[in-house]
Amino acid sequence: MKLLMVHHSPTRATQSLAQAARGVFDLDELASVELVERAALEATAEDVLAADAYALGTTVNFGYISGALKHFFDTTYYEVREATARRPLAYWIHGGWDTTGAERAMEQITTGLGWTLACPPVVLTGEVGPPECEAVAEAVATTAATLLA
Repeated sequence: MKLLMVHHSPTRATQSLAQAARGVFDLDELASVELVERAALEATAEDVLAADAYALGTTVNFGYISGALKHFFDTTYYEVREATARRPLAYWIHGGWDTTGAERAMEQITTGLGWTLACPPVVLTGEVGPPECEAVAEAVATTAATLLA
């Protein structure tokens, strides 16, 4: 079983969130779930098709998801849409203050793909510390755990 994590993490804050997500795969309970991590500009349709679940992370840029994550969706959407419908998903969004446009975009795109949220999205603004990292880790762990059920 594979969980594909695709993210755009250009800042120290978003790198911390990605690290927290990555860390859950050290848990013995998730040992049978393989993490495949790709930067948003490098992920391919083949990566998406080979995965059983997804974790996505993005910054908010100009009120929208990062251009890198948008590129990921633009280059994979039609090729993976039908084949990956109903697969579990977690995602996190980090912005300076207003995440509304990014939230709407993530909801619309992932709904269009037919992916199913395994837990509520993690939406963060401002500073990132241990509580925020823990929230992302919990979301990714929950999504990975759905593959074990």
